[in-house]
Amino acid sequence: MDKQQRILLVEDDQRLAELIRDYLQQQGFEVLIEERGDRAPGRILRENPDLLILDLMLPGKDGLSVCQQVRSEYPGPILILTAREDDMDQVAGLELGADDYVKKPIEPRVLLARIRALFRRMEKIADPQYTPPLPKEDLAFGDLRICFSSRMVFLDDQVVDLTTTEYDLLALLATHAGTILDRDRIFSEMRGIDYDGLDRSIDIAISRLRKKLEVDPTEPRRIKTIWRQGYLFVGDAW
Repeated sequence: MDKQQRILLVEDDQRLAELIRDYLQQQGFEVLIEERGDRAPGRILRENPDLLILDLMLPGKDGLSVCQQVRSEYPGPILILTAREDDMDQVAGLELGADDYVKKPIEPRVLLARIRALFRRMEKIADPQYTPPLPKEDLAFGDLRICFSSRMVFLDDQVVDLTTTEYDLLALLATHAGTILDRDRIFSEMRGIDYDGLDRSIDIAISRLRKKLEVDPTEPRRIKTIWRQGYLFVGDAW
């Protein structure tokens, strides 16, 4: 890394927070700790860390509310920490714009892998010399247009507001229109990590894309689920 990347960890469990901090600092990161949810939004926007790790159970304000409050102004990746038994936390956090999640109890190497994958993704986007493996020309599918140079998507000439994950997923699917992509391929292309068989973040991003792009998300025509195989972008679905 050219510079030490700063991570803000919002976690009220002091022992866990210190363990995470010590481990990540050994890996070369600078880690700051905030214990209260009600103080977190101001500190996030004031200090603008390179990455935010956000627990969802916090005093003063819960992590979902913090994520929702800062997402439109904070440009960095958000990684949420969720309870293993509470699947709805993962869904809600990703719906509110979190980029990824790690389940508790936390495995340090898993956390580190997710952090590094998020940083790789953000560094590629920010690098002016980076040429993504995508078409140089815009892609158009009827009333849907994907502009790769500006990373913008238009539907009926209206801008579609997409998160980084949603855009990257749509771009990947659209550049392979007519080809079924399984979760292993999607995880490898987007995150540089293997699919663990349990992570639902891609499925949730697909659901969000359908809500934004499909006339009827319950009967998708553009992005289809192929049972036991993966996802298929249909180029002539308009």
